[in-house]
Amino acid sequence: MNQDSRSAGTVRPGGRTARVRAAVLEATQDELMEHGFHGLVMDHVASRAGVGKTTLYRRWGTTAGLVIDLMKELAEQSAPHANTGTIEGDLRAHAANVLHGITDKRLGPTLEAMITAATCDGGAADALRAFYVRRIDEWAECVDLAIARGELPPGTDGEEVIRAISAPIYYRLLVTREVIDATVAERAALRTLAAARAGAFV
Repeated sequence: MNQDSRSAGTVRPGGRTARVRAAVLEATQDELMEHGFHGLVMDHVASRAGVGKTTLYRRWGTTAGLVIDLMKELAEQSAPHANTGTIEGDLRAHAANVLHGITDKRLGPTLEAMITAATCDGGAADALRAFYVRRIDEWAECVDLAIARGELPPGTDGEEVIRAISAPIYYRLLVTREVIDATVAERAALRTLAAARAGAFV
C-alpha cells in the first residue's frame, strides 16, 4: 500500500483532513464491529463516513490500511498505567483493564477484528504489534516502581510480567472461547504476582 509519508489526519489539525480521518476511522470501527475484518468493504466505509471513495483509496489504499490507521489511533488514545501505590493493586488494575478492553461492546470486537487482520496482512501485523508493545511498555513501568519500593526482586522483567497477566485472558478469548470475567482476570494477576515475587521473571 502506497501512502503519503505523513500519517492520515496530521495535516492541518482540526481542519478538514482531521475531520475526514476521524469520520473514516469511526466508520471503519463500526464496520469491523458489525462485519469483522473479512466483511470490511472500502465502499461501505466511504458511504458510512460520508466521504468519496477516491479519498478512501488514495489515503488508505486497502481495508488493511484502514485497520492499520485505526490501531495507531487507538494506541494514541490508550490510558496511562495505574499507580495505586502497590504492585498488587497495579497488576490487578492491569488485569481489569485488559478485561474491560476485550469485553467492551465496541472495543472488544474491534480488537478481535484487528487480530484477524494481522493474520493475513503484514502491515496490520506490524501495527498490532506496535499497539501492544506500546501498552506493555507503559504498564511495565508499574514493575519498575515496585522494584524501587522493594516489592519485587531487582532485575524483574516488567514486560514479561505484564505479558504473563494478559496471556491467559487472551487465550480464553481467542483459542478456547471461554467466558472471561473478573475472577479470571484477578487470578491471572495474583498468579503472576506470586511468580514475580518468587523471582520467576528475573
